[in-house]
Amino acid sequence: MRGLIQFIVATMIVTLSIGMAQARDVTIRLAHVDGAEWQNSKKGAAGVIFKNIVENETDINVQLFPAKALGDEDDLIQQAQEGTTQVVIVSGAMSKLCKPAYVLDIPYTFTSAPVAWDVLDGEFGTLLADECLKRTGLRTLAFGETGFRNFTNNVRAVQTPSDMKGLKFRVQPIPLYIEMVKALGAEPTPIAWSELPNALTTGVVDGQENPVGTVYNNNLHKLQKYMILDGHNYAADFILINDEFYELLPAQDRAVVARAARIAGTMSRAIQQFNTADSLSTVIKEGMQVHTPSAAELAAFRSLARPAVKAWLKDELGDDVDWIAKLEQAVASASAD
Repeated sequence: MRGLIQFIVATMIVTLSIGMAQARDVTIRLAHVDGAEWQNSKKGAAGVIFKNIVENETDINVQLFPAKALGDEDDLIQQAQEGTTQVVIVSGAMSKLCKPAYVLDIPYTFTSAPVAWDVLDGEFGTLLADECLKRTGLRTLAFGETGFRNFTNNVRAVQTPSDMKGLKFRVQPIPLYIEMVKALGAEPTPIAWSELPNALTTGVVDGQENPVGTVYNNNLHKLQKYMILDGHNYAADFILINDEFYELLPAQDRAVVARAARIAGTMSRAIQQFNTADSLSTVIKEGMQVHTPSAAELAAFRSLARPAVKAWLKDELGDDVDWIAKLEQAVASASAD
């Protein structure tokens, strides 16, 4: 009998040890397409701080895969849905699977970053996250920031929509951006990001549109003389986790992961804001002519771009068209505070 008891106890100890080892072997693979350096990469900063918090406060290991190490954003979303990569940080690709997210790209929606933060961190952001969870199986843990996009070109200074006429702008191969540039009187040309420098150098296009930090970090200011800080689109990052994986974590680990993601999103915003201000100072010092539009000038851009994009988007959203009104109500509320 004593031998049997010893055997049972030994078995229990071994089983418990295996269970503890397995708990410590839980790994989160986190991937994004930006650089790894936290000092100048918003997604890089988000990944580093997420890793540090989670590893310091749980037995979970976090492996970082920056700079497209696991593919582009479409690839990352697919991996997250399959569960092979547990956490991904993406921006525009989310709209392809969760169409209500398209409304965030309606031009001239957000007047400032704090307004965008209030909207995304408030009731609207929660509603959007819940809707995208239903459609994709991916839980939005938090929102980060890619920043405001601005037009640059190498032909002439742009201050009003009439200055856009005849200029050829590289745009992402997304219909919403094509409609926006057309509405402003310019010629949209969808070109892959990797081909942009050559297209600008050879004159295939006259200009492009991106956040200031992206312009500087990729030396586009050396190929473009003029910039208008019109901030036509505010791009948000989605920090996503495979929901099945998330729900299987112990409650205390879920709490840490969720909190780490929120801090990561805040870190992303801070790095993006710093890089925008720093990069803007640098491109001006290096000879780029930058125009800050007046309220009246912005209103002229807004009056042309928004109706055209919303008309396209209403057809695209179909039964989901109410998301436009929901966003506008949230923006109005945040702007009034």
